[in-house]
Amino acid sequence: MPEPIRTEPHEPAAPEVQVTLSTASVFPRRVPLAFEAAAELGYDGVEVMIWSEEVTQNPRSLAKLSADTGMPVRSVHAPTLLVSQRVWGRSPVAKLERTAEMALELGAGTVVVHPPFRWQYKYARQFQEQVRALSETTGITIAVENMYPWRGGKREFQAYLPGWDPAEHDYDAVTLDLSHASVAQQDALMLLDTFGDRLRHVHLADGNHGPRDEHLVPGRGSMQAEKVLQELVARRWSGDVCVEISTRAARTAAERHEDLAASLEFARAYLSPTPQEFHTPPGVNHRPHDAW
Repeated sequence: MPEPIRTEPHEPAAPEVQVTLSTASVFPRRVPLAFEAAAELGYDGVEVMIWSEEVTQNPRSLAKLSADTGMPVRSVHAPTLLVSQRVWGRSPVAKLERTAEMALELGAGTVVVHPPFRWQYKYARQFQEQVRALSETTGITIAVENMYPWRGGKREFQAYLPGWDPAEHDYDAVTLDLSHASVAQQDALMLLDTFGDRLRHVHLADGNHGPRDEHLVPGRGSMQAEKVLQELVARRWSGDVCVEISTRAARTAAERHEDLAASLEFARAYLSPTPQEFHTPPGVNHRPHDAW
């Protein structure tokens, strides 16, 4: 009787991380350009930043852009920035609910939200419970983003309640923004350990641990973004890595295009199971006052 053929067990393939483009990455150009650039360069989809630009507030317009370019809307950023305080009224609770509704309509699985500002104390008191309840009722992952302390001279200001660091709070899902971690002077690799299974979404950018939120092209700062991406692969993490860079200092359309392309190439190189070394080209010098 022939010996049975023995086969070695195969480890399941690592989950494929989707690389998306935030519409904020083309500011001050308009959102249609973000969809077009994402499609041309080979991104897996887009994240819509909701703010004053009307198309970002209109799910029908966004659905048409998605259909025309073949770029799915995979995540939506709630209008909780300082620049979007008047978008959809003044109630942050209603804003977050409306964002989740838009995500459902567009087929996006994730909503990114900033923690409340300190003057939104009523909202802050129930923020964690609201986020959890809204996620449970909609099935949308609502990932609270890491922020940073505001600094003036040698002083720090508590700008967020219940705080700027999600590690100190019991959120079910968090977003890791590498540029924000840079301003907070945090080690991004250590944050991966701290967030653990709660990490659901990543904003890929870079920074130099200065006082401004730079959103540099990955590889142009000191956040070791390549090691962060490789560690995500090693941990078999699944989620979206969303490129959220500042291109507002670009002097031409070609310079902006090159920054978007370099960011995608960086992400693909280091999210590969067999990473390839990628040297980010120097690009345009982004002046400090151009940071957003």
